[in-house]
Amino acid sequence: MPRPPRCRRIQQEPNARRFGPLDRRPAGEITLPLEGFEALRLSEVEGLEQEAAAQSMGVSRQTYGRVLATARKTVALALTSGLTLVIQGGAYELVGPGRGRGHRRRGGGGGKGRGRGRQGRAD
Repeated sequence: MPRPPRCRRIQQEPNARRFGPLDRRPAGEITLPLEGFEALRLSEVEGLEQEAAAQSMGVSRQTYGRVLATARKTVALALTSGLTLVIQGGAYELVGPGRGRGHRRRGGGGGKGRGRGRQGRAD
């Protein structure tokens, strides 16, 4: 049995959580977890290198690279297939712009239900 994922730190939640085609009916839905949204924000909007972005999220550079690659593929699939992109779920904790601890969430409503980790774990 694989171990549950560690919570990734995110600095802000999205202003909007659903994106889709306006000129026709969506062909379906695809979910982007909040940690994927944060990885895209850090790399594409903030312009951070992967090492700095990984440190901001509290994960290794390799893990950050996997999260970012999955997020990019999800967004590309939504755009090329006419799917509604829904940003929700994942294993994350909401922190401020600094490195402090914040509100921890697992699942976030509609995620993959991976909130099986230990609650009091020091990351």
